[in-house]
Amino acid sequence: MSSTTYRVSGMSCGHCEGAVSAELQALPGVTEVSATATTGLVTVTSEAALDDEAVRAAVDEAGYELVGRA
Repeated sequence: MSSTTYRVSGMSCGHCEGAVSAELQALPGVTEVSATATTGLVTVTSEAALDDEAVRAAVDEAGYELVGRA
């Protein structure tokens, strides 16, 4: 298992957390996502390390910006 925390800009509410989480949950191998709008942090747990570009694309699809790893 691999767990990585990312900083995402633009999240401001529970709906934002849900949108980001849903897109990241769709990535192959992801087992858990925890997004917190107040801190802008998103922790992704997966079966193996994820490609940062795949994470960036998923966050972009949700309408937010991946700043980088926290």
